[in-house]
Amino acid sequence: MTKPRRRNVLLFLADQWRGDTLERVGHPLIRTPAIDALGRDAVTFRNCFTNATPCGPARTSMLTGQYMMNHRVVWNGTPLDRRHSNLALEMRRLGYEPAMFGYTSSTPDPRDHAPDDPAMREPHGNMVGFVDIAPGLPTARPYMSHVQKLGYPVPAEPNDFWLPDESEARAAAAAGKGPTWAPARFTSEHSDNAFLIDETMRYIAAKGDRPWFVHVATMRPHPPFIAPRPYHDLYRAEDVPPPRRAASRDAEAQQHPLLARLLATTTQLDYFRTGKGLAADLDEKALRQLRATYYGMMVELDHHFGRLMKFLKDTGQYEDTLIIFSSDHGEMLGNHHMLGKSGYFDDAFHIPLIVRAPEAAAARGAVVDEFVETIDMMPTIMEWLGAEVPVQCQGASLLGFCRGTPPAAWRDAVFFEFDYRFIAGDDVALPRRLDQMCLAAVRDRRGKYVHFPGLKPLFFDLSDDPHEFVDRAGDPACAGRLSDYRARLLDWRMACADQTFTNTQATPGGLVVKRDPLRWA
Repeated sequence: MTKPRRRNVLLFLADQWRGDTLERVGHPLIRTPAIDALGRDAVTFRNCFTNATPCGPARTSMLTGQYMMNHRVVWNGTPLDRRHSNLALEMRRLGYEPAMFGYTSSTPDPRDHAPDDPAMREPHGNMVGFVDIAPGLPTARPYMSHVQKLGYPVPAEPNDFWLPDESEARAAAAAGKGPTWAPARFTSEHSDNAFLIDETMRYIAAKGDRPWFVHVATMRPHPPFIAPRPYHDLYRAEDVPPPRRAASRDAEAQQHPLLARLLATTTQLDYFRTGKGLAADLDEKALRQLRATYYGMMVELDHHFGRLMKFLKDTGQYEDTLIIFSSDHGEMLGNHHMLGKSGYFDDAFHIPLIVRAPEAAAARGAVVDEFVETIDMMPTIMEWLGAEVPVQCQGASLLGFCRGTPPAAWRDAVFFEFDYRFIAGDDVALPRRLDQMCLAAVRDRRGKYVHFPGLKPLFFDLSDDPHEFVDRAGDPACAGRLSDYRARLLDWRMACADQTFTNTQATPGGLVVKRDPLRWA
């Protein structure tokens, strides 16, 4: 009798990885051989967008399958209402131990915790249901204890562990190489990436023949922008693509009050430990080096990702495992004079996505151009495991694309949100009601409409302006298109409102639930 095949799941999330920064989607410089090898043996989705930023909202959408307007985690540290299920809880119902290596940037429902519970002071904890095997940001106790045992001094401020090698930093400053060139004080074999991958492999090895569900969430290439040798010097600043931005910060700020606020408040210190002044003050030479360092961080992570892929193959588990590689959100990387993932530009919301389903060989190596969203990942995993997709999920499974039989009907636009109530401060140019401090966007191949309660909208004609410099919301020639996009955004809001019990009806025979597989369309 043939032994049934195990069904393992690896959900691998790299924090702040831009969607255009893979060789398989045409990046001119980046080379990540392990991730690209997976792409050649899987399906790469060129147009995947996160449904929200920053980390907490983005990951909550991914792990609940819901748009932010329903789960309402609007910022890091915003608690997730306990009424929502999530991927970890669904895995438990299927008999899996949902193992966590890293973080989901989640805060639990405070009604289940005392006010002094440490969980109420942690904006980057793990979502209810996960088993914390190697939990937390790299500044958390597991990694800090690990490097301390290796002989590294752990500073009183854990983030200072990512200060550069002092002598190299002085030499870089003297040579005009920019503030992010100097290498880290630790080696790649002792990096936080290495630690998480080592812990992941140890856990999987200990599972033996039992099926497993593993979520690895590395912090890289999230800032601080610093890489260990030799990855810090892997790319030359003069070779990287230059940032796309207006002639000056002031010129850029004219586009919208929110952009003006972000440019005036985002500091360099948020992105590297030697930073001084605003991110928008970085000149092109410094930004080119920052980009080169960012790419080096990606390659360092790719090296450790490759070790994990080799381990799965060497232990005979690669063909038993659904593998998803993605990110929570993108990175502005100097475009529009910005760093980070705040705002409304594609740079912050466009992310990579590679899916390898073992039995789905028909489309191996394909690059799919259809629009997909992070809310599609949970339905994909549930379907591959043969489980019913929870009613709360608003995305749809991607397995049809992997099997070479894409759905007959599919979305032709993406929707995403950003809430800025916690960063608006005292800016009088922004709305004063907290619930107005948000935006919602609809983007298709031709245009992008961004709606702001209490502020002027934005409209970009992407066919003529793919990098979003010219706001045409006030252009009479675009009035008809603007109206169409606004109506489409309203249609989305109405069709995708919370549907926990909307399709449920009490009848003499008991509760009946109507399921609509096309409700995302």
